Amino acid sequence: MNNLFRNVVRVASNTFLSRLLGFVRDVVLAHLFGAGMAADAFFVAQRIPNLFRRLFGEGAFSQAFVPVLNEYVREREAEETRDFLADVFGWLSLALLAITIIGILGASVLVYLLAPGFASDPTKFHLAVSLTQITFPYLFLISLVALSGGILNTFGHFQVPAFTPVFLNLAIIFSALLWAPHLAQPVYAVAWGMLIGGIVQLLFQIPALRKVGHLHWPRLRRRDPGVARVLRLLGPAAFGASAAQVNLFLNTVLASLVGANVVSYLYYSDRLVEFPLGVFGVALGTVVLPTLSRLQEEETFAQTLDWALRWTWLIGLPATVGLLMLGHPLLVTLFRYGAYSAHDAAESFRSLIGYGLGIIPIIAARVLAPAFYARQDTTTPMRFAMISVAVNIICSLILAWPLQQLGLSLATTMAAVVNLLLLYWRLRKDKIYSPQPGWGAFLGKTVLAALVLGVALYSLRGSSASWLRWSAEMRIFHLMYLVLGSVGLYFFLLRVFGVAELKSLRRR
Repeated sequence: MNNLFRNVVRVASNTFLSRLLGFVRDVVLAHLFGAGMAADAFFVAQRIPNLFRRLFGEGAFSQAFVPVLNEYVREREAEETRDFLADVFGWLSLALLAITIIGILGASVLVYLLAPGFASDPTKFHLAVSLTQITFPYLFLISLVALSGGILNTFGHFQVPAFTPVFLNLAIIFSALLWAPHLAQPVYAVAWGMLIGGIVQLLFQIPALRKVGHLHWPRLRRRDPGVARVLRLLGPAAFGASAAQVNLFLNTVLASLVGANVVSYLYYSDRLVEFPLGVFGVALGTVVLPTLSRLQEEETFAQTLDWALRWTWLIGLPATVGLLMLGHPLLVTLFRYGAYSAHDAAESFRSLIGYGLGIIPIIAARVLAPAFYARQDTTTPMRFAMISVAVNIICSLILAWPLQQLGLSLATTMAAVVNLLLLYWRLRKDKIYSPQPGWGAFLGKTVLAALVLGVALYSLRGSSASWLRWSAEMRIFHLMYLVLGSVGLYFFLLRVFGVAELKSLRRR
């Protein structure tokens, strides 16, 4: 428990580096392709393996696998744990190989399902199919990376899995800068860079697995009870953990239908929102799941959840305010170069508004869902995820055509809020979690600090015309000044208002 905050900081710092390089990657892609045909085709192609990765790899598999592995480590002999991991590697590899072959052969069907609007433009459709066939094997690689990361996290090694995504961004950046200019269709280099990045990520995990003594040759033994239990948990976990990805899938389908370049507008705004979600949300979820899986006392279990929720609010609130106030300057500063126009930035900001409002509910759901997974209950989050997907479908169909990208992003946020409320309600009902004392004062003081922050940013950010007129250096200077100043102002206000939780939260 004493290491919880330290582990979150370690994961967040490594993830921050990865997300920073992710921004560099997106700046390069925006410069090369803007929000045009090649960008739309690539974003659809990379979204397909990423969707399946969420379904069968990172989130879902970890949520089914880590609690069972913790049980083996706690209650079984070392040899039984080794046998279990070898079997998991074997069966997962076989399943992923079959899915990858099917995905490559059926790429045209997948693209049509994900982006039916592309069918009206044969050139765009065939480009998306070709890119999907190149990128789909990334699913196989990154899912094995996720399995390796789950093992390392269980044994307290958080930094290597958190640093691993850096290699994907580096591979895409170098492919785009060094290889793409030499190709007739430059976007193919980016797709191959994604695949190369997956290979490097998997190779990077091997020394760490060997260090913890769990680098095993895969095998296919049929009667391992642990594997059977993981498989029983995996189905519900896959749907429960991937609700956000399913919602994103539905958004992409509708985006391809409601207007030109809407897929790209959603992508660029989503990249900004993914920064706080990816850095802090992933860090909390990564550390909380194995921690809760080890805890036996109900009181300590509830205290850990409460600690994570307070940090969610403490970080998510200013992140939301910052994105809403500085969203357009961020888009202009990061992407307004080359093919990415001022119009693209303005349209992307519309979707950023909807996505930004979802930061807190999405992170909070990532904190609460592990409370169920740690108790090997994957069915309850699945049911709530199904409800949230239904909410997203209804809201998207109502809002997509009148509001386009803003309506689609708002629908995603509404679905996240419903999912969060259902998870919270069930944890309270089952007496697994109850808020610890002090929440009222904590919320009042942090909201007041966020309001002051919002007013300050609104007063100091300047006009959109100024940001478009400034040079790249001037934009970066002003943006750094505003971002760093807002961070300092927010935490200064927390101290002035006497938010005592700052010290106690760090001691966790």
